[in-house]
Amino acid sequence: MRTIKAMSVASLALTLAACDMAPKYARPELPVPQASPQGPAYSADSGAAIVPADTAWRDFFTDPRLVRVIETSLANNRDLRIAVANVEQARAQYKVQRADLLPTVGATGTATYSEQPLVQFGQSQRLNTDVYQAQVGISAWEIDLFGRVRNLTKAAQEQYFASVENRNAAQTALVAEVATAWVTMAADQEALRIARVLATAFKETLDLNQARFDKGIASELDVREAQTSYDQARAAIAAATTLVAQDQNALNLLAGTTLGNEDLPSALPDGPVTREDLPADLPSSLLLRRPDIASAEHQLIAANANIGAARAAFFPQLSLTAAFGTISSGLSNLFKSGSDTWSVAPSATLPIFDFGRNKGNLRYAKATYDAMLATYEKSVQTGFREVADALARRGTMTEQVEAQTSQRDAARKAYELSQARFRAGVDGFLPTLVSQRSLSTAEQALVTTRLARLTNMVELYRAMGGGLN
Repeated sequence: MRTIKAMSVASLALTLAACDMAPKYARPELPVPQASPQGPAYSADSGAAIVPADTAWRDFFTDPRLVRVIETSLANNRDLRIAVANVEQARAQYKVQRADLLPTVGATGTATYSEQPLVQFGQSQRLNTDVYQAQVGISAWEIDLFGRVRNLTKAAQEQYFASVENRNAAQTALVAEVATAWVTMAADQEALRIARVLATAFKETLDLNQARFDKGIASELDVREAQTSYDQARAAIAAATTLVAQDQNALNLLAGTTLGNEDLPSALPDGPVTREDLPADLPSSLLLRRPDIASAEHQLIAANANIGAARAAFFPQLSLTAAFGTISSGLSNLFKSGSDTWSVAPSATLPIFDFGRNKGNLRYAKATYDAMLATYEKSVQTGFREVADALARRGTMTEQVEAQTSQRDAARKAYELSQARFRAGVDGFLPTLVSQRSLSTAEQALVTTRLARLTNMVELYRAMGGGLN
């Protein structure tokens, strides 16, 4: 009969221990369309393609100089080090919270020496008493009947997982930022090279007009207009020189050290610096693999667990204090047979009047969950918009680069023809001046468009989640 009662008590304890007051978590429906947007701005290419979240950044970026700069940044960037430290903090907090699931066992040893007066048979004496005690036990261990500690542990675990994803998001953002800064420096170097070439050509035109003016063939107006074109090219050289220096400073900051010139671009590369076989159509479910969205979901799960912990506070809290040890009046007899002692002190606490504290904590937990849910949904929507924008930009970039290249080539040919006609005395200087300015504008526009194409590929890498290894 006693065995049956003991088994019943054990079964009841296991049943209560399995209680979980947290709502059952279910991933919310994605508040975005199931597929990428369609339209004339989006590429119709449906061939085999890679997904950046599945592709290591070393495989996505193809220029060896850029790869070395990214490696240096990942090893030295201070913001990434902060993110790594935050992960370690969250891991430590999780371990501290998880320790509450099990009792803390401690050992204590005490020695008490006392002296008291004693009057016996009319004589006064002094009574000396020595007591030695050693024991091992647990103190106020909460028996988690209603899942309060387990849910707090779950919340801490999810916070740790969220910090890991935040670190991954920081790495992805750093890789993208370094790549963007690198190609920006390449574009500014290209603009500087073009400005120098144009300045040389415009200086020749200025010298020719000055010589013609000295001979009385050309007017002073032609000289001043040629001077204007030349000065514009000189100003462009100065501005581009400043931008290149600032670009290098930005790269050094991101890399956390001074980069060598062998890893810095001297002009826009002729070939691609990234993989270009990216998908044109993506299911929105791939957004769940973005680190920032994964972090938001972990925060949502943690908030859900905190609701369970707040609900459990309405139920009795059972704790246990127990000790086993030995006691003796002599140190030499402390561990001998017959000196053992033990004590068990279970206690239960049931809130009766807390003046709304537990209700307030529960409402706060539910409100936090609602905020985390909105944050998660906004993260998904933001990610969808970023991917859609990047795909829309990609869908028109090839045509735009081709058009800008054709325009630049036409402007260059027009400049050469107008220059030849001017030297031959067929035309005045005005057509040459117009063609100079058109060529300068077309060259700058082409550099800007090529830069936009490169940064678009980097943005697609970041928006789609980016590979970490």
